[in-house]
Amino acid sequence: MPLQLSLQQQSFLLEEERTQIERAQQDPRFFAPLYERYHDAIFRYVYRRVDEEEQAYDITSSVFVKALQALHKYEYRGLPFSAWLFRIAKSELYQSFRDQKAQRTVSIDKVVLKQVIEEWTEDYTEQDKARLLIALKDLKEQQLQLIEMRFFEKRSFKEIGEICGLSENNAKVKTFRAVLKLKEFFHQKE
Repeated sequence: MPLQLSLQQQSFLLEEERTQIERAQQDPRFFAPLYERYHDAIFRYVYRRVDEEEQAYDITSSVFVKALQALHKYEYRGLPFSAWLFRIAKSELYQSFRDQKAQRTVSIDKVVLKQVIEEWTEDYTEQDKARLLIALKDLKEQQLQLIEMRFFEKRSFKEIGEICGLSENNAKVKTFRAVLKLKEFFHQKE
């Protein structure tokens, strides 16, 4: 479980990151520490959606190439640099899906799945798990993405909003609605 950082520590880390970004904007050689810090997280995000390692590496590489090319346009908004990278990754994934007409996959953590189900039913069964997996497939793409980011990736509403191009409040509302829709589909499968 990740350690909780104090507000002061978070602020310090964001400021340190901001300095790294400014250096990289002046000289691309300084992009390497940002790449090293976020490569694994971006790769995992992509891999969970394509479930093919080689394709995930290709898309991840494309994300960082685009980030480096557009770094001069990046503006600090008080959020981690990763939020900007995840937005690029989302765009690259969608482009890949359009190009290949590929089906998107979702890797689901069984522990988190159990926690979601236990909120709706007292006794968790394998049948409940199967019903939830079917219900997840019935969601629209954006609804599924919101649920993944919030519950499986443990992202804040602020980060979700930044990745999806929404305000923090709109990310909350849309996530809540997606959860209601998932719950509705889950109970329809009974």
